Amino acid sequence: MAILIIEDEKKLVDILKRALKSERYSVDVAYDGETGLEKAMKNNYSLILLDIMLPKRDGFSVCKELRTHAIHTPIIMLTARGSTEDRVTGLDAGADDYLIKPFSTSELFARIRAVLRRRKTTESNIIKIGNLVMDKKKHEVTRAGITIPLTPKEYKLLDMLLSNSGEAISRQRLIEHAWGPTFKETNNELNVHIRYLRKKIDGKKDKHLIHTIRGVGFALKE
Repeated sequence: MAILIIEDEKKLVDILKRALKSERYSVDVAYDGETGLEKAMKNNYSLILLDIMLPKRDGFSVCKELRTHAIHTPIIMLTARGSTEDRVTGLDAGADDYLIKPFSTSELFARIRAVLRRRKTTESNIIKIGNLVMDKKKHEVTRAGITIPLTPKEYKLLDMLLSNSGEAISRQRLIEHAWGPTFKETNNELNVHIRYLRKKIDGKKDKHLIHTIRGVGFALKE
């Protein structure tokens, strides 16, 4: 389980690294907000420990930017600023918890466990690849934080592709999932719906996610 620490106090970073590694977490570190944001966008972490007062970019801004790009990695803010206003600002920016310095490592580990438990419950309803997110509980799809309206058939097709991301899904499996096992395709219905789905999901974006697998069907992958 990988944790990213975004903190400019090197002495505190060293203490946190030793404590986390003793609990068998792998640890990555960034000493300023810009580097931390870049690492969080690029890598898949289980949790982020984020200071507020950082060089180059403050923690509130980093947190908000990550949530804007549909990166839902749990974030615990670590800060000496303990006012109610700061806590509200941090939570509104998308933080999952707020821990005031100085704190004990036992309290930190308790907060980490609690946040990961909450996130595990939430993630059972969420499927994502890159910045494409499907929230099954809300029946909502977003890409880079922007809601994408889908028809029921488009939603079912995307559900199948997302649930099996990286895998080539046959045309028959997709048809059965969206129309039912007894449906007989007569007017190229699958291709028509995939074309509409592509326009909505990929559109003019540089990184396309829906790919045609010749002789098989389609796949959703980065």
